[in-house]
Amino acid sequence: MRTSHSSVLLEESRPEREPSDSASASTATTSSGAIISTLTASSAATTSAPIPTSQPGSHPPASTTQSSIKQFLQKSLTPARQNAIDEELAKMVARDFQPFSIVEDVGFRSYSHALNPMYAVPSRKTLSQKIIPGLYDAARASLQERVKRASAVCLTTDCWTSRATTSFMSVTCHFIENYSMVSSLLDCFEFSDRHTSENLAEELLRVAREWGVEHKVVCCVTDNAANITRAIQLLKWTHHPCLAHTINLFVRNALRAMKPTVDKVKAIVEFFHRSTAATQKLKSTQRQMSMVELKLKQECVTRWNSTFHMIQRMLESKDAVIATLAVINAPVVPLSQEEWEALQEACSVLEPFDQVTVEISAERYVTASKMMILCRGLQRVTAEHQSRVTTESVKELVNSLCSSMDKKFHRMEYNTILSETTILDPHFKKVAFNDN
Repeated sequence: MRTSHSSVLLEESRPEREPSDSASASTATTSSGAIISTLTASSAATTSAPIPTSQPGSHPPASTTQSSIKQFLQKSLTPARQNAIDEELAKMVARDFQPFSIVEDVGFRSYSHALNPMYAVPSRKTLSQKIIPGLYDAARASLQERVKRASAVCLTTDCWTSRATTSFMSVTCHFIENYSMVSSLLDCFEFSDRHTSENLAEELLRVAREWGVEHKVVCCVTDNAANITRAIQLLKWTHHPCLAHTINLFVRNALRAMKPTVDKVKAIVEFFHRSTAATQKLKSTQRQMSMVELKLKQECVTRWNSTFHMIQRMLESKDAVIATLAVINAPVVPLSQEEWEALQEACSVLEPFDQVTVEISAERYVTASKMMILCRGLQRVTAEHQSRVTTESVKELVNSLCSSMDKKFHRMEYNTILSETTILDPHFKKVAFNDN
């Protein structure tokens, strides 16, 4: 290297300086030449020789990569990711019945920011006018394809009035897909016209045509109202009354035999719901008696089983209720011992009807095939109570139930729809029919 490197040859070819130059200048020239030679030789050695590895105990070489501010900034969401989160937000609002204004709540926005600071929560207007309508259109198109592939469907429909006195009508479609029952709401709309049979039939036909099922309807299930029954007949569809609604009608009618006793129970429940002090005293009494703290239940006028649940809860809290009413000197008429016994017997009679109502109201499996079995079972169990009950009011209740079921369930085996569904169900085809 000392003899062949270009820098050495350059140094040797330089002319000698005059003797008149100062010693300091000569020293500087020689030093600078040596520095140039050393640096040039070092660079050549670096390019040709391998990088030496660090020896044990020596410090590793410092990193030469400079940090960038981008490393400390989170990447923004891609449009696809933003849209995916927006759709999940819209699904949450739809499934959980949340208001559109939830996206404006301070707590919700703070929670969303904590999950992902880069996510921009959409406005209420964007959510209600763009995101949810887009999801609805996609879900409707998908459901239309599924309904189109169904070979036969069953429709259920009902009308009701909201608290704002607005009338609505809904139509639900049921069909088999991959050996499982599927239930889908086809339409729910405001129905401000008169509820005549002709108007109801017109709306039902409109919905059926929109979804292309007007020629696939094998049965339409409704309540027992005369106008909707007539509407189904006008459409020439097979009609079948809802069993749960039928049970509701004749059980509520039979409960008239116990009206004085039931009214007393309602008065006691209403008193505890009005008085905070009485409710707290009831809870305290339940704790003192080592009872489970249970709230008394109020009934709903349109559902008979709410009356059953009210009576059942009253019996479960019997001792605590009696003690509390006596201690606070409540302004309600207490129940007599005979009335308590009547309530106990009535619960035993009505419990099978509540179980059938729950069983027949299932949504994930077909229930028509078990209707005949359940109805015959109710008739048999209720008839057995005729010889067991002791209180007069409950005897009247049982007799009314037996009479109503004899009328409603008469010749049920001759119903084509029920007979076919029962025969096709291997669980019940051998036990649902008899020679009588």
